[in-house]
Amino acid sequence: MPINPLEHFVKLACIWEVRARKAGNVCPGREFADLTVNDFLRSADAIAPILAQSTEQPLGLTICRAIEATRAVVTTNTNLGIVLLLAPLAAVPADESLVVGVSRILAATTRNDAAEVFAAIRIANPGGLGKVSSEDVHGEPTQILREVMALASERDFIAAQYANGFALVLGEMLPTFRDRFRRCGVVEQAIVDLQLATLAHWPDSLIARKLGLEIAEEVRRRACVVVENGGTATPAYREFDAWLRGDGHRRNPGTTADLIAATLFAALREGAIDASAAFEWTAHPFAA
Repeated sequence: MPINPLEHFVKLACIWEVRARKAGNVCPGREFADLTVNDFLRSADAIAPILAQSTEQPLGLTICRAIEATRAVVTTNTNLGIVLLLAPLAAVPADESLVVGVSRILAATTRNDAAEVFAAIRIANPGGLGKVSSEDVHGEPTQILREVMALASERDFIAAQYANGFALVLGEMLPTFRDRFRRCGVVEQAIVDLQLATLAHWPDSLIARKLGLEIAEEVRRRACVVVENGGTATPAYREFDAWLRGDGHRRNPGTTADLIAATLFAALREGAIDASAAFEWTAHPFAA
């Protein structure tokens, strides 16, 4: 049986994201004690067929089923952010642009969608979640999913995509990735460049939740210094990676990684890159 193209795009976006040797993230040769590349690969296999059917079921249900399937194959949170981002994108029909379709889908979300997402978040149990005074995931939502996400948008870039129609992913990161890939022709190099460019502009919201906005801003400032001093092909980039991995990987820019996975899916879905494109960057700075 031929693979569903949407399923292939979901799986490949997840595979490319974790295989790319990005600063501070889990990648080949740089795994965490409690989180490995294989954990992400198993998670990709689990969610791809579910997200490929997202046009046929409510958004919240898709998200909850994908997280349940993930938890059946891994014991830690590998992909809550990825699922939250990919599910609305994958729900856009093939004959509709992502920009138009995702805004339409998010506008049509319901309170039941919010309840399913709350359940998914509780199952995933992400780090640095904490509690809030309004629409806390440990209770029951009183508003539709998009409105609930809007309340969290100032402290979480994934929630912000629900509030602004994926402006960062589709309006900023996708054009950047497309430009970087056009220049180098290698998927991994374009991903690494995209991560650095993103970190230099926006403080990673996972780091902000776990360690505070001051540390997240320090990550952004250090990324800017790397850019100003020549980018990824410099000793400054390797030093930046080492600093991110210090302190028990607590400075892992995980939200940025999730946003990159969504960007890769969008690039595949919109035809900005072919699934057969060359991946490995043979001149990667970690190999120097």
